[in-house]
Amino acid sequence: MEYLIVIAGLVAVAVIVGGVMFLRPSRRRPRPPVEPGGRRGGATAVDEAEAAAPTIERAPPTQAPPPTPPVEIEQPPPGAGRLVRLRARLARSQNTFGKTLLGLLSRDTLDDDAWEEIEETLITADMGAAVASQVTDDLRTRVQVLGTRSPAEVRALLKDELVKQIGADLDRSLKTERHGNRPAVLMVVGVNGTGKTTTCGKLARVLVGDGRTVLLGAADTFRAAAADQLETWGTRVGAQVVRRGEGADPASVAFDAVKQGIDTGVDAVIVDTAGRLHTKTGLMDELGKVKRVVEKQAEVDEVLLVLDATTGQNGMQQARVFAEVVNITGVVLTKLDGTAKGGIVVQVQREIGVPVKLVGLGEGPDDLAPFEPEAFVDAILGD
Repeated sequence: MEYLIVIAGLVAVAVIVGGVMFLRPSRRRPRPPVEPGGRRGGATAVDEAEAAAPTIERAPPTQAPPPTPPVEIEQPPPGAGRLVRLRARLARSQNTFGKTLLGLLSRDTLDDDAWEEIEETLITADMGAAVASQVTDDLRTRVQVLGTRSPAEVRALLKDELVKQIGADLDRSLKTERHGNRPAVLMVVGVNGTGKTTTCGKLARVLVGDGRTVLLGAADTFRAAAADQLETWGTRVGAQVVRRGEGADPASVAFDAVKQGIDTGVDAVIVDTAGRLHTKTGLMDELGKVKRVVEKQAEVDEVLLVLDATTGQNGMQQARVFAEVVNITGVVLTKLDGTAKGGIVVQVQREIGVPVKLVGLGEGPDDLAPFEPEAFVDAILGD
């Protein structure tokens, strides 16, 4: 009996202890605090892997480039009087020719040998054999009539003869006036290396200096640098430039340039064409196509042939071929400051029957000048 009472007591104690343990709140293991950055304390395998990984530094944010300062629009000098202002530069390269002639004509005795030397000097100056012979004969006749020859008389005599051969009465004006709502259109043609694209840019400066608004058409699509070069020239004087990608149809570019010139109301459109070798018949034919396509919208007022004054007879051959393809209205002689062969002016006019309208007298942006026969001859004779 006592045994049963002991067992019952033990069971009762067990029940009481179990109930108390059940009713007590459980003690949980405290969680590690959250560290800044979102991870809890206590290293794990993942934590150790991340710690072992190399640290990747982030590049600072890219800063926007500073704004490009606006291009200052230049105001070139007017075309009138440019040749007079550049006379000294022209005289440095040309007066060897003039001084030689003056010296020969000032001799006390002008015999046959002296006149032959005068003729050779004229031929050497690229005046051409036929013209040189004619000038020599005219001078000989006038000297015989004049009799005595003071230095002033000899100079006046030679000036009159050279101005007559150059052609003081030729119309050398550039047609740059608008036709109602249509701009004047000037095409510039010539072979590579004559300074054709540069001439387009300098011509734009001449027109802007005279108060004209200008648009440039980059129809030389065979040479990517030509369009870039033309754009540089246009930006400096505020002239618009119409260009397309390399290899685009030149006639299409010229057409678009004239159309934009009409739409925007500019005074003149200058179309630069590819520098074509005069032996490439297909390319020359394409030049004629450019002119025909442009004329569907507006009359082409000027077709200016750019010739290198130093090329001599080769330049004459180029002039003749171009004149057969398009109706040349004027000649631009470049690099005239680098040669003592001023007679090229006379020869080229005789060969193709059109006047020299512009001359390039240096590498400066405003070294292109309207041609003035008397100022040119004065420079040759050292006045």
